[in-house]
Amino acid sequence: MPRLALYALVVCVLAVAAAVVSFVNGNWLGVVWVLLAGVSSNMWWYFRRKARGAA
Repeated sequence: MPRLALYALVVCVLAVAAAVVSFVNGNWLGVVWVLLAGVSSNMWWYFRRKARGAA
C-alpha cells in the first residue's frame, strides 16, 4: 500500500473516532469530523486504486 493511502486511512479512522466522541459528548462539531472522514476515505480509495493500476 502506498504511503499516501496509508496516511489517508489513518486520518479516516481518527476522524471517525473523533466524530463518535463528539456526538457522544453532545457536540455538533462531529459533523465536521464526519465530512473529514468522508474526504479521507475517498482519498484512500483513489490512492489505492492508482497504486493497483500502476502495478
